[in-house]
Amino acid sequence: MTTFTDDLGADVPLPDPPRRVVSLVPALTEAVEYTTPGLIVGATDYCTHPPDLDVPRVGGSKYPTAGAAAELRPDLVLANAEENRPQDVQALRDAGIPVWVMEAPATVPAALASLRALLTGPLAGCAGTPADGVPAWLAEAERLWLTEPRPVRARAVVPVWRKPWVVLGRDTFGGDVLRRLGVDHVYTGADERYPRPKLDQLRQRFADGEADLLVLPDEPWEFTDGDGPDAFPGVPYVLVSGRYLTWYGPSLVAAHGELSAVLP
Repeated sequence: MTTFTDDLGADVPLPDPPRRVVSLVPALTEAVEYTTPGLIVGATDYCTHPPDLDVPRVGGSKYPTAGAAAELRPDLVLANAEENRPQDVQALRDAGIPVWVMEAPATVPAALASLRALLTGPLAGCAGTPADGVPAWLAEAERLWLTEPRPVRARAVVPVWRKPWVVLGRDTFGGDVLRRLGVDHVYTGADERYPRPKLDQLRQRFADGEADLLVLPDEPWEFTDGDGPDAFPGVPYVLVSGRYLTWYGPSLVAAHGELSAVLP
């Protein structure tokens, strides 16, 4: 029996490298399945990548069915401190199922370090993993992102939801992605990670010159040319992939180039 320690300091005892993993986190589903195809045997309804993933679904990230996950007889369940409720994690542990909980990363380096800990820790030795546990995509993501941030060349408002408006605030992974590519966002000093300012407050940021760019991802709210910019007449905006902005995993490799190409 080997006992690992997850991001929150909880023990994760495993007798052997897991052969059946249920993931309750879309980004981790992609990272693990991309690295060790066939290891994921269950995932949430929101685990859309890899696109050809064909496994039983256990509900949403916020409200998965712990019983459905347990029925899949996993050797390990992957969860996230922000996306999954503590009571669901505890229900699985009470059923005797090891659960690895990833802390919600506030920065890109934190996310990469957490992924490395998972892949070189409890998942090391799984079929298909490199001898050192570090897949090529992770090494490349670290090469691209673990550098000095670019000089700030734009100040942005970054909504992630509408009705009500919700924007990126302090200590968010997406905010750090933008910062490293030279785009700061005006709510980085907010008290909340996801503030809910009124629309007139958002517009005032542009009127006062505090912001000069509107960044609109396509998830969780699917902003488009016709849905989002209409609320900010005359404000320069860019549409970006929400997956590239907020997912940590293999998508980070493509995200560096794709986001650099559309950001000013």
